[in-house]
Amino acid sequence: MAVAAALVAGCSLAPWYERPEAPVAQIYPQGDAYAEQPGAGEAGRSANDVAATEIGWREFFVDERLQQLVEMALQNNRDLRVSTLNIEAARAQYQITRAELFPTISAVGSKARARVPHDMQTAPTNPYNLYNVGLQASWEIDFWGRIRSLKDQALAQYFATAYARKAAEITLVSQVADQYLTKLSADDLLKVTQGTLKAAQESYNITKVQFETGTGTELDLRQAQSVVETAQANLQAHLRARAQAENALVLLVGAPLPADLPQGLLLNEQKLLADIPEGLPSDLLTRRPDIMQAEQMLLAANANIGAARAAFFPSISLTGTYGSQSLAFHDLFKGGSLAWSFVPQISLPIFAGGANVANLELAHIKKRIEIANYEKSIQSAFREVSDGLAARGTYDQQIVALERNASANQSALSLSELRYKNGVDSYLPVLTAQTSFYAAQQALISAKLARLTNLVDLYRALGGGWIEHTGDTPRPADESD
Repeated sequence: MAVAAALVAGCSLAPWYERPEAPVAQIYPQGDAYAEQPGAGEAGRSANDVAATEIGWREFFVDERLQQLVEMALQNNRDLRVSTLNIEAARAQYQITRAELFPTISAVGSKARARVPHDMQTAPTNPYNLYNVGLQASWEIDFWGRIRSLKDQALAQYFATAYARKAAEITLVSQVADQYLTKLSADDLLKVTQGTLKAAQESYNITKVQFETGTGTELDLRQAQSVVETAQANLQAHLRARAQAENALVLLVGAPLPADLPQGLLLNEQKLLADIPEGLPSDLLTRRPDIMQAEQMLLAANANIGAARAAFFPSISLTGTYGSQSLAFHDLFKGGSLAWSFVPQISLPIFAGGANVANLELAHIKKRIEIANYEKSIQSAFREVSDGLAARGTYDQQIVALERNASANQSALSLSELRYKNGVDSYLPVLTAQTSFYAAQQALISAKLARLTNLVDLYRALGGGWIEHTGDTPRPADESD
């Protein structure tokens, strides 16, 4: 009995799977860029050494307006819907492949009309009719594991699709946050430009009065005008950038922004968790869904080798019918019409023009491709985390320096205006100071935006964004929120 069960169960010709070694260092890079990593977080908010995968996105983001936008995006984003439908399609494909392991049974009915030579005639008439009705069953005995290898391949592809959706979801969370922060920075740049334009217009009015009364030069007037026109052009550019940032946010959210959204925080008030522990590079193998997706594709390619190897061996199939057969339809269900057949069949490939050899070679090549893709996904994840850590270790000091620079330029502008009004200097130092102060303000806003988006992207790079609240039990990758 055990031997018979083993024969029916068959074997598998797929290679034994061994996970490739991670082609990255055992620790993240060290050096000056990584020396000043944040400690206990901002304003008393700390990750408390909790890994990114265990931190809910509602705890990572404190802005209620942003939280609601993320929630809307998870419900409405069309790319995420496509990812969910891809899971359903992969699940159905797996079920189709798995069904080939079992016998197929169908009800059949047929009528055939035939003529045979007279010396072979057995029916009362020639030509004659033959009626059949009954059940037909067929089953391929998967002795060499071809079907099970294909089933394993489909299952791995299903898991890969599920991990792809998980990766798409955590990426969407970070994209909504990044775009929201970009819009806030556009608001700040717009305010700075409006302030610069107002100050430049006031200076221009004063210079114009001085020119008209003969106490100022036309050169001073034209220099003041150039500042106004430059600020006016920048204002239009920032108005356009803000509108486009909001349009991009609407696309990510998947619906128009409601009018009743909670009041949001300013860019300077976004207190994101900055001290999330990075762990070790090896942790990424179980935290990053894109890496797990790549490994499932590698497993699928490995299983496909088993199916390609099995094609070299005989295939065994059983076909049987059971029902009634008669030369006349009205006699089909009378006694004596019982008919059955049992047809075992074995098929051994002898010549296929090298197709089986080429299929096996192709399967091995595809596995090597998936190994390279898997290793590249690890390297990309390592690079993303390393870049995020380098940025996290340098932005704070950069912003402090830019704040001092902006303050110094503001003081220089005040002194230049005072000297100009007292007739000590021409208008050129004022023009230079205004331009420098405006540039310093823009650089400061850009650095603050870059710091915040880097924290968001680092949270994603470490696998964060899958759960809503810290402490939630992570749902399986093939389940939507």
